[in-house]
Formats: sequence, C-alpha cells, structure tokens
Amino acid sequence: MAEIVIAVAGKVSEYLVAPIGRQLGYLFCYRSHAEKLRNQVQTLRTARDDQQITVDEATRKGDEIRPAVREWLNRVDQITGEAEALTRDDQNMSCLNGWCPNLISRYQLGREAYKKAQVIVGIQTARNFPDGISYRVPPRSATFKGYKYFQSRDSTLNQIMEALRDDKTKMIGVYGMGGVGKTTLVKEVAQQAKQHDRFTTVIFIDVSWTRDSKKDEEGIAKIQQKIAEMLGFEFKGKVESTKADELKQRLQKKKEPEKDKESKKENLPEKEKEQKKEKILIILDDIWKEINLAQVGTPFKDYQTICKLVLVSRDENRLRRGMEAGKCFQIQHLQREEAWHLFKNTAGDSVEGDQLRPIAIEVLDKCGGLPIAIVTIAKALKDEKNVALWKNALDELRSCAPINIEEMDEKVYSCLKWSYDHLKSDEVKSLFLLCGCLSYYGDISMDQMLRYATGLHFFDSIDSLERGINKLVKLVKTLKASSLLLDGAEDDGDGSGVKASRLLFMDGGHKSVRMHDLVRDIARIIASKDPYRFKVVEDVPSDQDWTEIEDESKFISLYYKVVHELPPRLVCPKLQFFILQSNSGASLNTIPNTFFEGMNQLKVLVLSKMHFPILPSPCQSLANLRTLCLDWCKLGDMAIIGELKKLQVLSMVGSDIQQLPREMKQLTNLRLLDLNYCEELKVIPRDTLSCLSRLECLFMKSSFSEWAAEEFCDGDSNACLSELNNLHRLKTIEVEIPNAKSVPKADIFDHNLTSYAIFIGSFDKLPKAYEK
Repeated sequence: MAEIVIAVAGKVSEYLVAPIGRQLGYLFCYRSHAEKLRNQVQTLRTARDDQQITVDEATRKGDEIRPAVREWLNRVDQITGEAEALTRDDQNMSCLNGWCPNLISRYQLGREAYKKAQVIVGIQTARNFPDGISYRVPPRSATFKGYKYFQSRDSTLNQIMEALRDDKTKMIGVYGMGGVGKTTLVKEVAQQAKQHDRFTTVIFIDVSWTRDSKKDEEGIAKIQQKIAEMLGFEFKGKVESTKADELKQRLQKKKEPEKDKESKKENLPEKEKEQKKEKILIILDDIWKEINLAQVGTPFKDYQTICKLVLVSRDENRLRRGMEAGKCFQIQHLQREEAWHLFKNTAGDSVEGDQLRPIAIEVLDKCGGLPIAIVTIAKALKDEKNVALWKNALDELRSCAPINIEEMDEKVYSCLKWSYDHLKSDEVKSLFLLCGCLSYYGDISMDQMLRYATGLHFFDSIDSLERGINKLVKLVKTLKASSLLLDGAEDDGDGSGVKASRLLFMDGGHKSVRMHDLVRDIARIIASKDPYRFKVVEDVPSDQDWTEIEDESKFISLYYKVVHELPPRLVCPKLQFFILQSNSGASLNTIPNTFFEGMNQLKVLVLSKMHFPILPSPCQSLANLRTLCLDWCKLGDMAIIGELKKLQVLSMVGSDIQQLPREMKQLTNLRLLDLNYCEELKVIPRDTLSCLSRLECLFMKSSFSEWAAEEFCDGDSNACLSELNNLHRLKTIEVEIPNAKSVPKADIFDHNLTSYAIFIGSFDKLPKAYEK
C-alpha cells in the first residue's frame, strides 16, 4: 500500500509540483534568466560573426551561399534582435514608482528569456553544414549578338544545326578563308543551340594560340580550365594527363539503371525526357594546327559522351584528316546580292544614287565578297555623297600594291590598307599600329595601352592622365567603329601575365580590345615600313644573331622563350619603344650595363621577368624615358632610377622590391606609380611619396602596408598616410591599411578622388573577387 502511495505522490509531483516550480522560477529568477539569455546572445553573435567571415570569403570568390546557411544567418539575426529587445528594459520591473514589484512583468520576462535561451541553444546546434557553406556556380553559357541574316549563310547554318541534332555526329568542322565570317557564324550556332534548349551548356573557346607550335601545353591547360569553369567543377589533379582523365570522366555519358529508364519512360513526355539530359556543346574557334583532343580529355572516338564539338579553321584538311571531324561545312564568300545588301546597310542609302551606285558596285567588287573587307570599306565611306571621293577610293583600291602573304587574300589587304589610310587623324593611325604590335597575346589591356601611349607622346597636348584616358577611349571607339578593333574579353590583363588595374577603366566595354588576326597582320605589314619601322619578333631563338635586330627601327618588341644572354650593346639609334618580354615564364638573369648605350631617343621601356641586382647604367642613354615597366622582375639596387627625370609612368607589378629608393623623390614628373602585388615591399622612406607632386594614380594592391602611425613619424620612419595629402593631383588610388591606428584623424583623402579602393583593417590577402 505504501508503495502505491509513493508512486502516486511521485506522479503528482511530476505533473503538478515541477511545473509550478518552473513557473515560480520564471518569477523569482527572472534576472538570472535574463542574464543567461544575454550571455547566450553574445555567444551566438560571436558564432554568427565567425560564420559571416567564411560567407564573405566565399562570396568574394564568386561562390553561391547555400540556402541552409542563409536561413541560419537570418534566424540568428531575428532571435538576437528579439532577445535584445526583451532584455533591454529588465531593470524597469516595478510599479507605483518603485514601491511595488511588477510581478506580471517579471514573470513574463523570466518565461520569455528562458524560452528564447532554449531556441538559441537549438540554433547553435544547427550550425552544422555537412555539405559546406557554398557551392560554385558555373558561368552562364556564351551569348552573342550581331549576326546578320544571309540566305546563303542561313542554309549552311541550318545544315550545321541539323548535324548537331544527329546523335551519330560527335564532331563537326567549319572552314573557310580568313575574313569570310566563320567566327560570326559559329557564334550564331552557339546562340541558337542554347536558345532552343538543344544543349544545357555552350562553351566557346578561342584557340588562336595554335598559331604558335610551342604553346601546346599551355593552350591545352587553358582549354581544360575553361571547360571546367563552365561546368562548375574543380580538378583534383595538377598535371595535364590527370586533368584529362577527370575531364573525360565528367564528359562521358552515364549509364542509367534499367529500372530508372523504365520509370522515366512511363512518367515523362518525350520532349521533357529530352530536356532532362545534360548535353554540352564545345566550340573551338580559330584552329591553326591540330589539337590533341585526347590530351584535353574530350572523349569522342570510342566513348559515349554527353558533348559535341564544333571545330573552326581555315584549312579543311586540318579538320578532316588532322582532327577527324565527321562532317565539315565550308563558309563561302557572300553572293553578289548579299554583299551589296551588307555594303549598302553599312555605307548608307546614298550609294543607291544614280551617280554613286556604279562606282559603289566597283568598290564592292574589290572586297571579294568577304564581310571583313566589305564592312571596313563601307564604314570608311559611310554617308559619303561626294562622287569624287568615291572615285578616288576606287582608284586607290585599284592601285594598291599586291602582296604575297600566305593565308591572306590580296583583296582583303587592299581593303583593310585603304581603310587604314582613311582614318582621320595621325593619332588614331598611330594607336592602330601600336595595337597591331601589342596583340601577340590576344587581348590588349587598355591599362597597358594608356601607359605606352603616355610614353610615346600621344597625349602631349593633354595635361592629365584623366584626360588622356578620355582621349584613348575616344580613339579606340573610332577604331571599333571602323571595324579595325573589336571588344576584348572580360578577364584582366593582356595575356602576358600582367594584371591590369580595374580602376582606370571601370566600364566593362573599355577594359580590353582585340584585333582580328587579318587586321593584326596587315597592321604589322604597314608598321614595318617607313616612316614607322616597327619590328616584332614573337619567338627570339636562344642563338639569336643580334645584328639582325640592329637597324633604324623606332619600335621593337621581342618575346623570348629561352635567351641565355644579351649582347653588350644593341645598336638602334632611332629606337623609341622597346619591349623585351618572356612568353614562357622563363626569366633572364641580367642585362649588360652597356646594353642601352646609344638609345638616346628611347621613350618606352618594358622589361618583364628579369633579374637586376642593379639597374643598368649609365642612365644618360635613358634620359628621355617616359614609361618604364619592370613587372615581375627581381630588383636590387634601384638608386639610379632617380636620374630618369622625365619619367611619367613607373610600373613594378609583382616585383620582389623590398625598399623604394630615396632617390625616387627626384621623379617629380611621375604621373602613375604601380606597385601592385609587390608583396616583399616593406620600406617606403618618409617623404618619398609626398615629393611626387604630379602623381595622379597610385596602385598598391597586395603590396606595401607598413604605414607608420602619425605620432611615430620621423625622418627615419616608414611613409605615413598623411603624405598623401600633398598629392593634390591624385585621382586614383588602391591602398591597404591593416592597422587602423595608422589613419590620421584629419581626412587624408580630401582631394577629388575619381576612383579608389581603400581597405582598412586586418584581412588576409585579397581574393580574386576583389580583382573583378
């Protein structure tokens, strides 16, 4: 009997006494519940801040944050906000002016504080994301505009699209002579393939690097990386062969279990079943020699694959025999009626006049039915109604000297040369020729072009870099309007490894440009003759006879793979522009002190990936130098740089320089100083920067950050931020300030900055997203 009574009493206590005790606890222990809630809120906030750092890093890298993580952060913000509002007035728990405790308020506070504390415990436990906090989002498939309809081309386009629908055809070739419009057509193929849901992913890759037989390894790696980025996966292996195996595995068609096949057949309509399958289209444009697809990892011959390949080249045999394309389609010249339609639409309706039409048709005949020639000629004569000017254009096209260049039609040369001759200013002509000699790497960075143009006196009548940028953009726009320049890709740099700053050219359409390969070749032909005398050697052999380089040239660009040593002296008395740059990653150990002797007219000097224990001397030979680029060089004693009094642009991107020389104070004409990625730079002597009174652009991303605090500044200290106040012309700056105590109380950026990236506080090395 006693046992029964005890059991009953226990149950009564469990269901009656314990809840009553808990309720009383809310009332009498409300302060401890509130204090516990505050502590838990603080702990949760710390966890949230820690999680936010990881989220921010993933976001900067361009990754997408997982929904579970976003929901967790939102829940944290919501519960901490509610908890803080609840505990904010916990001292005001009395009534009758404090004479009587407010029991109801105390009870409600205690109960809510307890419950929210339990919720916080649950949220803290939920901070567990087994799939990670983010995932990589593949870039959007290629989109293109500007395709013009022609009946003859439309027939070829339809045949290509039909071939892509054929399951038995895995590889398609498109060929035709240069300038006939192959790239434009296959871009439309890419557009239609995506729009009509025939392919889930379309990848367009320019492989013009195949011109250079020594770039196979680098080029194949670029193809692999581009495909991986578009498909949103990362390679586990580091070597080419391992990546090829991974890519092959990714592109193989996965076998479905029979059970899954049957269920899909039963439950899905035919069209929907087709759309569910992953299908990938890869377009390789501008193939100059065979690409080993096995080394890339694109399986075709003996594998079931989810992708198809379109190959574009000038040579049919290269596609059929060299790369075994199943079906090949030739892009022909435009038919006469189509050519006239394109010419008239570009030049304007004035060509339909009774007097102009016969002359215009003869001018059109000189274009040979090639779109690139038709468009450039028509744009040069756009809306021109003067018959005499049209007759003069025809006479000049007829008399244009024939050339003998492999892969180039004489009519193309005549048309493009005439278009160049009729550019309206010497400035735009000079820029065109400069672009032709800089396009070895493909895209040409506007940032680099600005530096070279500044050194070459392109903007002599302009008193600031800001106006020079505006002038450059205008000149580039003129060349684009003439179809002599094209928009470049969106990635940074010019392909040479130099990472261009994003701040000078913020507009996405102005970051880089490129040239059609025919236009570039013609630019170099023109530039090689008097009065310009450009010389470009794309692969300097290790046993180069340097006397072959020595001549009356004004512009020389030398790109080397392996050069063991340079001659004691290069005799080029009229040289104004000199590039000596590695195209393989190899570095040159030294340059003889006497190498530049006699180059008294040199204005632009670009030396990349070299080792200078001390800069070559004497610098009297470089007294007229205005642009000096020493990117990715190993630099020692730089004191002699103070003698270059006319220097306006100094770039040392990625160099290992550890200390700027005090002699830099003498560079009072300097307008642009680029120290980006100089990660070893630890010392900038006090008052060195403040002496650069004409400086307009200062770049120090991932570079010097040892700014001295104002109270510790003296003659022997590092530079302090207040020195920047003396740079009254400064318009653009990139700078990192890890220690906020280095920032003076007075505003250090009180002048009119037009573009800037200023980071204050401790952070790791800035990721790629910052570069974008």
